[in-house]
Amino acid sequence: MSISIKNPEQIEKMRMAGKLAASVLEMIGVHVKVGVTTERLDQICHDFIVNELKAIPAPLNYNGFPKSICTSVNNVVCHGIPGEKKLKKGDIINIDITVIKDGFHGDTSKMFIVGKPSVKASRICKVTHECLMLGIQQVKPGIHLGEIGKVIGAHAQNKNCSVVRDYCGHGIGLGFHELPQVIHYDDGKVNRSPILEPGMTFTIEPMINLGSYEVITSKLDGWTVTTKDRSLSAQWEHTILVTENGYEILTLREEEKNSQHQ
Repeated sequence: MSISIKNPEQIEKMRMAGKLAASVLEMIGVHVKVGVTTERLDQICHDFIVNELKAIPAPLNYNGFPKSICTSVNNVVCHGIPGEKKLKKGDIINIDITVIKDGFHGDTSKMFIVGKPSVKASRICKVTHECLMLGIQQVKPGIHLGEIGKVIGAHAQNKNCSVVRDYCGHGIGLGFHELPQVIHYDDGKVNRSPILEPGMTFTIEPMINLGSYEVITSKLDGWTVTTKDRSLSAQWEHTILVTENGYEILTLREEEKNSQHQ
């Protein structure tokens, strides 16, 4: 299977799906507070996606995933399943949203901090966001895809953090996960990675740990991924379009509007 190049009509649909996904993260922010359960956040997002956006929450029943969003708290790296656990002061939580509209996927995630964060929590959220933006800023036609991970890995290392290696970004469109795989570290094969072309769409979604990059997947639910050393982890994600001369962030939120085009 090769990397799909989207035509103008498909790009418009990707823009719409991306915009809707971003709007879910904008909507849910006021609900992320002390005492709320991740189950409740899931319900609010589900209702908003289905009733307001007239869209489909992509994670629901995807390979058996039981909920409409992923909620990953503190040392949970990704794929956290919403449940009865209440958020406490100082928690950090990644909310990962993917919606399907007119067949096309928009995928994005953001870190939220509950109350006042610890210095460590604040730091991992900030470093991870910097990693995302540095990765995005590499995107333009003609570069090797691996340049993205090279820059992200170097920044994380520079900040004494580590990049999770077991999970990566991915092509996206009609499929939730398409080619290419977007690695967030330097795997030593940058020059053998695909060359970017206008019309490619993929996610960049670095997962950065304060401690070691090693992770473990829950044997209980088969989904929840945590840091092996129990250190804090953070993740930010955007869906990106390669344009004629740079990139466009398809899942840009209002709060980020000054960084859209390059």
